[in-house]
Amino acid sequence: MFTGIIENKAHLIEIIKNQTNVSFVFESSLTPELKVDQSVAHNGVCLTIENIEGSRYQVTAIEETLQKTSLSEWKIGDFANLERSMQANSRFDGHMVQGHVDQIGFCKNIIDQNGSYRIDIEYNPKSGNITVEKGSICLNGISLTVFNSTENGFSVAIIPYTWEHTNLNALKIGDKVNLEFDIIGKYLAKMFKPFAEKLS
Repeated sequence: MFTGIIENKAHLIEIIKNQTNVSFVFESSLTPELKVDQSVAHNGVCLTIENIEGSRYQVTAIEETLQKTSLSEWKIGDFANLERSMQANSRFDGHMVQGHVDQIGFCKNIIDQNGSYRIDIEYNPKSGNITVEKGSICLNGISLTVFNSTENGFSVAIIPYTWEHTNLNALKIGDKVNLEFDIIGKYLAKMFKPFAEKLS
């Protein structure tokens, strides 16, 4: 379980393909605090630490993960947002995040608003995922507040600290992003879907 509050970034230095799986070797100043078999969210995707050597560590994504996230787009030199799983005695600063990406979205626009940035995201609504105005969304592992919520898109506002300390500052129009929708919203949408179908 995560909260969407990014701790650090990791630099991708090696990609290893093994049948349908892909292993990623990262370098990070957070590595000395990691341990093998630990779950760490990378751009919002929960991955298990398999090996640690000095400042480097390795994780592997299976085919299912590669198909449903933007990890297949990673290139050597990219940076991933990192968050270790939450502790039971820590403050809950973001929102409830599972590290299970629901679908990818696409960056439609990035607007410099003289002190903050607005990012517009579009996604395929056929999956049944929804956002609500002032609700929560996890974008590349970052807990953010939704505005301009529509059937197939939304906007988020990025404060300078988040812009500087995550990989959002490398985002370009057209890039894929990992989206995890609010777990409570997903349960409610599923519960009320049969009633909505009867009314339509």
